Amino acid sequence: MTFLSPTRLLLLTAVAALVVVYVVMQRRRGRYAVRFTNLELLEKVAPVRPGWRRHVPAALFVLMLGLLTTAFARPAADVRVPREQATIVIAVDVSTSMQAVDVAPDRLTAAKRAARSFLAALPARFNVGLVSFAGSAQVVVPPTTDRRAVQAGVDGLALAPRTAIGEAVHTSLQAIAGFGAQWGRSAPPARIVLLSDGSNTTGRSPEQAAQQAVQARVPVSTIAYGTPDGFIESEGARVPVPVDGPALERLARTTGGHFYEAATGEELRQVYADIGGSIGHRTEQREIWAWFVGAALLAGCAAAAGSLLWFSRLP
Repeated sequence: MTFLSPTRLLLLTAVAALVVVYVVMQRRRGRYAVRFTNLELLEKVAPVRPGWRRHVPAALFVLMLGLLTTAFARPAADVRVPREQATIVIAVDVSTSMQAVDVAPDRLTAAKRAARSFLAALPARFNVGLVSFAGSAQVVVPPTTDRRAVQAGVDGLALAPRTAIGEAVHTSLQAIAGFGAQWGRSAPPARIVLLSDGSNTTGRSPEQAAQQAVQARVPVSTIAYGTPDGFIESEGARVPVPVDGPALERLARTTGGHFYEAATGEELRQVYADIGGSIGHRTEQREIWAWFVGAALLAGCAAAAGSLLWFSRLP
């Protein structure tokens, strides 16, 4: 919790001063009672002493003042609220290493299934685009709210040789810029979600692409997909295709995105669910002074009720 007008909390010193005055007055009252030497007459005049109860209304009154002062300082808390709009570009690696079967039934098929689940979970007003990349990158579906078009694009992804991660980011940024041009300065926030299982082997480097993403203020969340034991069959021989995460992690960290690792289809679906939750909501500060005012009113009512009940008078 934070305070939007923290200097107003200095008024609590006045509340503290009131407490000091109350304590001093109570001590003086105690000394005066001792001077009353006729104890038998005192028992007849006040046979039942209020004891600790006499302090309860005063304590509740001070609590009320403290709560009202806190509310006056405009307390605020971080609240997650749903986004109304956003632009998401899903970049999927379709290099030949994605035919490895270390993820059942194979990496690409499992990635398609998870991507379809991701699409279904995103808010309807989100614009979603699809980029595929291998030796080069291409926009399969530009950002759109038409989920069927994006799902059809996911279903049609096909394998190709080599891996161009940097080109995938560059092409995704171009798709976002082209779509955002129609909005001008009011363009919705954008993010790239990139899934790959290998290292960059052609085209611009991921570091160059990361700098472009930083300049465009577009975070890139990356998913390293597969296992270290993955392999493919090539000309009758096994070719190892272990997943390579460090480059993807650097790309995500540089651009302000998140890095994930997924070794199974289920893990990939969970990763997409986490990404969807982070994209679909934003955190903003909202004032919560009303809660303090409500608590102060309750304390004030309790103080009045206690005073009337025990002493037949208001505090």
